[in-house]
Amino acid sequence: MYPLSALSPGRRARVLQVAPERRRLLALGLRPGALVEVLLQAPLGDPLEVRAGEAFLLLRKEEAQAVMVEALEEA
Repeated sequence: MYPLSALSPGRRARVLQVAPERRRLLALGLRPGALVEVLLQAPLGDPLEVRAGEAFLLLRKEEAQAVMVEALEEA
């Protein structure tokens, strides 16, 4: 289990938990059990473009650190 911010572009993961103070992320679709994929990462790591279901999100590094994920095996 590690933060979403540690996932490299092109990797997929399953959300395990979201910090309670980040309710906005839950409303955007980053809920436990959701599948996410990191699409792009800015050169300094901020922001991060993530696809969660049908939604495309731009997250600050601080926000992505509040989302704990487990990486899925690559096919």
